[in-house]
Amino acid sequence: MKKILLLSLVALLPFLTSCNKELLNTNPTDAVSGEFMLENTDGGKMAMNGVIRYMWQWGATTTGNYHQCFGIQSYALMGDLMGEDMVMDNQGNGWFWYDYLYDVKDAYTSGSWRSYDCWNYYYTLISQVNYIIAAEETMEGTEAEVAYIMGNAYAIRAYSYLYLAMTFARSYIGHEDRLCVPIYTEPSAAGTEGKPRATNREVYAQAISDINKAIDLLSKGQAQEHCSHIDKYVANGIKARIALNMGDYQTAYDAAKVAMEGASLSADVLDGFNDATADDVLWGAEIIRDQGTTNPQFLAHMDHAFDGYGRDARKACSAWLYDQIPESDLRKGWWKYEALANGKTMGYQQYKFKFANPADPYVGADHIFMRVPEMYLTAAEAACRLNNEAEAKQLLNTFMSYRQEGYDCSNLTGTALGTLTTETTGSLLEEIILQRRIELWGEYGRVYDIKRLRQGFVRTADMGHPVAGLLNNRNCDDPESFDWVLTIPKKELDANDYMVQNPIDSYPDGETGDDPALTPNVQ
Repeated sequence: MKKILLLSLVALLPFLTSCNKELLNTNPTDAVSGEFMLENTDGGKMAMNGVIRYMWQWGATTTGNYHQCFGIQSYALMGDLMGEDMVMDNQGNGWFWYDYLYDVKDAYTSGSWRSYDCWNYYYTLISQVNYIIAAEETMEGTEAEVAYIMGNAYAIRAYSYLYLAMTFARSYIGHEDRLCVPIYTEPSAAGTEGKPRATNREVYAQAISDINKAIDLLSKGQAQEHCSHIDKYVANGIKARIALNMGDYQTAYDAAKVAMEGASLSADVLDGFNDATADDVLWGAEIIRDQGTTNPQFLAHMDHAFDGYGRDARKACSAWLYDQIPESDLRKGWWKYEALANGKTMGYQQYKFKFANPADPYVGADHIFMRVPEMYLTAAEAACRLNNEAEAKQLLNTFMSYRQEGYDCSNLTGTALGTLTTETTGSLLEEIILQRRIELWGEYGRVYDIKRLRQGFVRTADMGHPVAGLLNNRNCDDPESFDWVLTIPKKELDANDYMVQNPIDSYPDGETGDDPALTPNVQ
């Protein structure tokens, strides 16, 4: 029996937690011996903080292409560029360009590309928190402190399995019993026996179990120590995401309503989304100078005023989406129509994400992982699907009162969606999804919603997409396509005899795919 190849593990990088930036410093990785780190809550918090620091660490997951691999915001940007609402005007330095072109799946043999990067990233998180969770019964400290540490660990594992599923499997709805990813809940290392790919149903059940445990632990009284930590409100936000993907709309509604209590709506939407302590932020990373960087970070890829990747490879809104936004909507200011430097492309250049000071990317460059508007829109969608249109309209109108004066959706009804994302039906559900597309542009990953909604999409030159990005050789108009499903890295295939590869092309070829019958019967 071959053993699973555990891809590169990062050191647990402990740092002290405080909302005072002067106190948020990185300690040496050997400050606590690994043998004793998890014996008590002092070491446990240092271990947990190391895992959380990994949420925005760059260059730890691949053997190359480091500047497009900087934690969970890199996968949100990847997911947006795989959709239809974000335009990338040209290749620039190449980062994210091949995600945009859907030209990464055949590079699964390389340790430098997206398959290896995503697989390695999420399983590294899982491996790290599994060691923390294994100490749940033996860790010394107060009940509240142990619960806080373990609650964060369970939540991170739930989050990781959700995003593995959204990246390496087709949608839960319609493919509940098709192959997803392996489940590991015990500490693992090089030499641990590999497991076969579990089904979507099994992986999502694990994520729900983990997030329920996290919510229970995080409800034991200890408040969020730092905005980068997960509290009961953030955990409910993660639960809402999981349930929404499962089509469990009552659970999504209930969880989103709890998460909404953790932050407040704000009309301050033109400040650049660079402050994790803003009123509407549920979860984010507050970056101090010692933990900052220059190019390998989200804002450097977005802000064209920064002398870097955002200037050389502009991110713009599709003309179709821009045209749906009334002039009275504050968010219209997130994009401006202008000629680009190459003289060949016109585009709605983004101004939503900006450094506080483009001349100094080490400050005013916080990472934002979850905001309360997402929870209002999730609760509204869930209520609509549960045939509670009055509640859905109230939630949407409340949210939109912070975006567009005089907005009123009271005349809308129904749940019809177009076969393609640009085909309109005029339904209430479609309006909620439209506001979600606008509000979460650049921060959630549009392709994840396209997959769960089981719609197809097209890109056109009229939307602003360059010729190379039109995806004429892909089948993105078909929700059954594997175009949106990443291939599994070859190193995992070589190390784990149970693995089944996803198709490189749009559809299975008899040896690849998500049919459980393909799983090898290893003796």
